[in-house]
This record gives sequence, structure tokens and C-alpha cells, in this order.
Amino acid sequence: MISIQTEDFDTGAEYAALRESGAGTGAIATFTGLVRDSGDTQCVSGLFLEHYPGMTEQVITGLIEEATQRWDVRKARVIHRVGRLLLQEQIVFVGVCSGHRGDAFAACEFIMDALKTSAPFWKKELSEDGEHWVEQKASDVARGKAWGE
Repeated sequence: MISIQTEDFDTGAEYAALRESGAGTGAIATFTGLVRDSGDTQCVSGLFLEHYPGMTEQVITGLIEEATQRWDVRKARVIHRVGRLLLQEQIVFVGVCSGHRGDAFAACEFIMDALKTSAPFWKKELSEDGEHWVEQKASDVARGKAWGE
């Protein structure tokens, strides 16, 4: 299940929903990303995120399908927020159920890494000095290539 939304999400409720994936589930791995100060020369006060409606959901569906082909994924959940977000607000949630922890960890990490480089999101950092669009980091691209993207 995929949600692109402006409103915040409840990680506890999302985890509880993943637990209902069946008796064969032996592991749930989750990741929650927060808005942070990038640590660059300017002090970031927040972010503004945009996406390509329709295409974003299609790309994320493809990432989940690929994870399901590579690992034992029983259920997956991706939530990504868009719009204006302040420091320490939740920005993304990825949750994966599997029969075993190794598959759950790997699939969750793969989906999150692929989101950073494949999904059509654009991020603008907001600061006292103004706004600027953020480019993909070389480290994110390298992580994507390590998965065979």
C-alpha cells in the first residue's frame, strides 16, 4: 500500500497494520525518516517537497514489486509526505513484513534506497538565506547502484 500525503502519519498504527499480515510473518522491519538540518553552511528550517502525481505511485509500486521478487515480502507499506515540512517532522515511512528478519531488513533498505534515487520527488531546503532545490547525493546514487539499479 502506498500513500503520498501532506498530513502526518502514526508509526504505531502503521506497525499494527503490518502485524496483521498473517501467521507466517516472523519479522517486520520499518524505517521512518525525519526532516533534519543538512549541516551545510546554511541553517535549514524545513523542506518543501513536490512529486509527480500518478507517476510517483507507479514507481513506488514497481519498487515494492521488485522487492517482492527478490525477497520474501508478505506485505509492504510506503508513506511519503509532500508539501511544507518543518525540522524533525516525519517525512517517510517504509515497512516490510516477511517470514524472516534478513528478508525484511533487506527489502526495507532496498525500498528506502530506491526511493531516494528512483521516485520522482523534488526537495527544496528552506532557510533564513532563502530556498534552494536539493540535488541527489552521490552517496545515494552509489547505494542505488549497489542494489543493481
